[in-house]
Amino acid sequence: AGGPVDFGFVGDIDSVDTDVVRAQLENGMVPIVSPLSADENGTVLNIHADTVAAALATSLRASKLILTMGAPGILEDRHNPSSLVSYLDLEDLQELRTNGSLAEGMLPKARAIEAAIKGGVPRVHLISYKIPDSLLLEIFTNEGTGTLVVEDTDTLTPEEQEAGAAQEQALEDGQRLRAAEGAHVLDLAAEANRRAARVLQEPDSLQAGLE
Repeated sequence: AGGPVDFGFVGDIDSVDTDVVRAQLENGMVPIVSPLSADENGTVLNIHADTVAAALATSLRASKLILTMGAPGILEDRHNPSSLVSYLDLEDLQELRTNGSLAEGMLPKARAIEAAIKGGVPRVHLISYKIPDSLLLEIFTNEGTGTLVVEDTDTLTPEEQEAGAAQEQALEDGQRLRAAEGAHVLDLAAEANRRAARVLQEPDSLQAGLE
């Protein structure tokens, strides 16, 4: 325990043979793909799951790629779950990477998003597996539950842009409300401390008041 972990050989994707996956889809099956592959010598390689998903989506010419995660989606502040970004494009994604909003596990996910969109997948959705019915809500409502990434946000419908803006405004309002509540609690605590200090400074008057 605590020693180095051997992840074996890690590879990248040169090409994808979708024949087996297409055959399964055409027969009403749901393929489950392990993110393992092999090089030309048969050596088994481990590949990041999001990278595999993006490559498959591109090769299958999918209309959507949906990635699940613990967080509700892409966060403007990765330490604040309520800072969800409802929709963004590749330029916005790069900006979040530059300012440090994307880190650790989100970095390979961001690369997969870029690869999928540049490969012809029009939309990439990021949703949380912790939210009930997140998949249905993301696909069938304008508001969604997570983050929608497209090449250019100007291609979004007016309804989607309005719903996304409303969702982000609701999150901002929630943050302001929590901040106001926190400030109120601090004010109450400060007032309690001031009263306690007065009591300690005037014990005689307190005693007289009690008599």
